Amino acid sequence: MEKTSENTVQVWKNKKIKHWMLIAFFLCFYDIVAVNLSYIFGLFIRFDLTFSAIPKEYMLAYVKFAPIYTAFCVVVFFVFKLYNSLWRFASIGELSRIFLASIVTTIFQAVGITLLFMRMPVAYYIVGAGTQFVLITAVRFAYRYVTLLRAKQVTNQVAVHNAMVIGAGASGQMILKELTMSERANARPLCIIDDNPNKWGRNIGGVPIVGGRDCIMESVKKYNIDQILFAIPTASPENKRDILNICKETGCEMKQLPGVYQITNGEVLLSKMKPVAVEDLLGREPIRVNMDEIFQHLKGKTILVTGGGGSIGSELCRQIAGHEPKQLIIFDIYENNAYEIEQELKRKYGSKLNLVTLIGSVRDSRRINDVFEKYKPDIVYHAAAHKHVPLMETSPNEAIKNNVVGTYKTAYVALKHGTKRFVLISTDKAVNPTNIMGASKRLCEMVIQSMDAISKAGRTDLLPMLHAHVDEMTDGMLENDPIDEIAVDNIESSEAVKIESVGNKDRNGTQFVAVRFGNVLGSNGSVIPLFKKQIEAGGPVTVTHPDIIRYFMTIPEAVSLVLQAGTYAWGGEIFVLDMGAPVKIDTLARNLIRLSGYKPDVDIKIVYSGLRPGEKLFEEKLMAEEGMMKTDNELIHIGKPIPFDTETFLGQLGELARASYNNDENIVEMVEKIVPTFNPVGDKPTGNEKYGRNDVAVSAAK
Repeated sequence: MEKTSENTVQVWKNKKIKHWMLIAFFLCFYDIVAVNLSYIFGLFIRFDLTFSAIPKEYMLAYVKFAPIYTAFCVVVFFVFKLYNSLWRFASIGELSRIFLASIVTTIFQAVGITLLFMRMPVAYYIVGAGTQFVLITAVRFAYRYVTLLRAKQVTNQVAVHNAMVIGAGASGQMILKELTMSERANARPLCIIDDNPNKWGRNIGGVPIVGGRDCIMESVKKYNIDQILFAIPTASPENKRDILNICKETGCEMKQLPGVYQITNGEVLLSKMKPVAVEDLLGREPIRVNMDEIFQHLKGKTILVTGGGGSIGSELCRQIAGHEPKQLIIFDIYENNAYEIEQELKRKYGSKLNLVTLIGSVRDSRRINDVFEKYKPDIVYHAAAHKHVPLMETSPNEAIKNNVVGTYKTAYVALKHGTKRFVLISTDKAVNPTNIMGASKRLCEMVIQSMDAISKAGRTDLLPMLHAHVDEMTDGMLENDPIDEIAVDNIESSEAVKIESVGNKDRNGTQFVAVRFGNVLGSNGSVIPLFKKQIEAGGPVTVTHPDIIRYFMTIPEAVSLVLQAGTYAWGGEIFVLDMGAPVKIDTLARNLIRLSGYKPDVDIKIVYSGLRPGEKLFEEKLMAEEGMMKTDNELIHIGKPIPFDTETFLGQLGELARASYNNDENIVEMVEKIVPTFNPVGDKPTGNEKYGRNDVAVSAAK
């Protein structure tokens, strides 16, 4: 019995009346009173505001028709959803429904009472209809008005920012609407900037449009603005850059809408606004690629990404995962990064994505061979590499082992197992390199070009087998693989090892290409994260030289280029991105300080630390000898390969690999002999000692 009582109580709790139902009930009661008072008010007006003067036959007709009309009105109002709207957000849509409902009920009133009872005075119909519309509308929009006043009062109380909105278009209006309506908004809009002169002097929701971009500085001071909201998602990169460059001089916090697609989806909210990033000040059109072409290229393929946990590698995995690969293999030596991207992709795609995450090194021949033997990837994106210039300057042998030997071993196994395409991630530091990292990446490009030439010519007999230790080779020979047996016999030889042809001679072979781009904004180890940490710590921000410049691109742009290269590849190309105008690192640092709400050299100091070993003032995209060829994408070019003797290079490569594993102190000199464009500058700056300027960097900058 007690249990039954408890269940009954629980049922009543579950049937708890919701707040909106109470509001609907009171609105319905109000409407019943309003529709009846409206038409009696019509008679009251018609007969000089004197009830005793109203003829009894009119009052009798009114009283008899009132119940019928009341029931009809309630039904019509329900049909037009006047009881389940969110009236705190009432707008033109709700007003239209009230108007239509009023027309329907007015017609029913006029026809019904006239046909059933008698013709009423004209004032009865006109005044009654008008009064009803006013009363029905007033109560609903009064609720919205009160809500707005309360929200505005709360916003004024909790607001911590005086905001300026850039843009008086649809996006700007939506932002203003939320600023004035949301109780969570922490900013009050005080002025609007728009370049359209027709809008100047007018206002949106009581917020004045004070002028164009030329008025930004003046208005910031006049209205004591400390937050600027950029609400023109359709602005061109150049316009956006110019406006934001003015805004950053104000020292205000800046935020912007993330994209036009959110406008069309109706998702533009204050919470969706993001801080203005440094890349927004680059003023360059984003790289656009033919994603349909890429989709067809990746769909149904088994794809391996080495270094898949890194900045570029992980973004490659994200974009590949969304294009229906048969299988995606993440290969990385650093388990934490590999685990993070694995979990991210599993959360997003679940069982729809055939994902394999493997830990291993590209320097481990047996591990790489096992991976290719088991999974047989169709496409390889080789992003695994050491990339930090100063660290590689002090550990040059590691740069050769990981970058050059690792690339060679991965490319060799790809060729052996019939991989269709192999894409190397290279860098503009490979052009006329002045550091061992850049030189190692140039060697990687030469490895790729050699592999492609060998793949096309079928001269796999020229390939040396590069190994770390004799013990590793003798203990871990690949079954039925003549390569390792001959490699053991010739490990002390400086000549290229003669091997049997690998793979099917009748197949088309593997297409090897390289993709070269500049610095990637936000990647691990790039200047932006470093500057941000230094700013968070209160400074100083360290810049190596006031004149140092670099080309920049975003991670998605870099990955788009890599994926596009996979579709354009015929083999042997070096794809190069047109990254627009280079950017001074000093300017980048100052912009980032301003975007963080500080003043350079006042709140946050900038210190020039001097060029680091192997660093030059600017990076080039192509060697002069390479020339340029266009592709279907006008921002992607192909560098004509510089000819070199493949057999000689492979022989030198064998010597270089052996020297690196012996930690030879002369490894840099050996690289210099193999890479004619390599001009190491060492760590002894000459010329302008103040900033660590060196002769090579100066001449290059000139």
